Amino acid sequence: MTAETQALEFTADEDPFVVKHGGFYRRWLSMIEDVDELRSLVASLEGTTQDKWIPVWSAAGRRHEAEGDRLAEAGEDLDARREYLQAKTFYAIGRFPGEITAEKRAISDDCARAYRKASRYLDPPLEVVEIPCEGKTIRAHFRAPRGSIDAPVAAVLVMCGADVFKEDRGWAGEMAMAEGLATLVMDGPGTGETPFPYEPESVKAWIAAIEHLAGRPEVDADRIGALGISRGGYSVMQLAGTHPEMVKAVVAIAGHPFGYRMSDGELAEFVEARNRRSEFRYGEPDGPPSFPPTTAEKELESFSRWALSELGLVDRITMPVLMINGKHDHLAPIGNIYYMLETGPVTGKEARVYADAGHCAFKHYQEWAPASFAWLRDKLTG
Repeated sequence: MTAETQALEFTADEDPFVVKHGGFYRRWLSMIEDVDELRSLVASLEGTTQDKWIPVWSAAGRRHEAEGDRLAEAGEDLDARREYLQAKTFYAIGRFPGEITAEKRAISDDCARAYRKASRYLDPPLEVVEIPCEGKTIRAHFRAPRGSIDAPVAAVLVMCGADVFKEDRGWAGEMAMAEGLATLVMDGPGTGETPFPYEPESVKAWIAAIEHLAGRPEVDADRIGALGISRGGYSVMQLAGTHPEMVKAVVAIAGHPFGYRMSDGELAEFVEARNRRSEFRYGEPDGPPSFPPTTAEKELESFSRWALSELGLVDRITMPVLMINGKHDHLAPIGNIYYMLETGPVTGKEARVYADAGHCAFKHYQEWAPASFAWLRDKLTG
């Protein structure tokens, strides 16, 4: 993250016409090299429906991809990779919040293509794997240190969230590799190339992924951990409680709901934040809201269906856990962290709350991201 990006002001909302820490572009800020370019693109936006949204981000992606192609032809591999990653990121913004229309699927294909081009320069290489699960196939990205077939290593399942796909989590594989860890990066259920709806029962997709890791010759099956961000921060805890015999350490960045019951005032603010997000439509001009509006009653119903406490999983999370978030998270209240510190097994839980940050504390990504993989290395290797 550049100094210019780090100096941005903070806000906790989903306004796509503002570039600030904690705001809409928090998902990608650490991946964008020139924040002024991002500001210029945002200033040119005339709306969020796909007819006004996709062309802006697609044009930016094509510019960077073409420059990557030129540099690749000249043999300037590192610079080519950097341009392809910028292209991938702008295509990813255009895809937001997911492949909800044919046009979104097309720019998602652009994103995957640019990422594949960037991945040509990885050493050790990226392997695209296909994981069977109940008659369907999950496509994920695997990397392992060289020599790990002869000397299996600890591994981490990296769990994506609701609107950021595995192509935007390549940095996790890099950081894991720096710690001598293998990684499997996977889209969350309901997104990308994980063909299951987002529902509590879809934990089966994560179980299939971690069992795939355990069966790989490069991986020590007794030393597998998991890291999840945003909705993935919930999923990693759900997986840990559902399949604790396979998950030896967990890093959860944000995540909701664990079991924390918001006060009436907190719940009202939470509902208001989600309803503000529902005002922006990213699909067809006459299409439905990309994020349906909610009510306090709907959120309480969701809690009863999803909360770790209601699923009976809290006491089963006995492995080392590191929880990270920003104090001003409007989508995953930090009360979830305090709930886990106050509930369940006495030992094994650690936390970091950033007082000046919002959802996932992306403002401090440069600190918590490498620290998380160092923590996982320590817990998984002893």
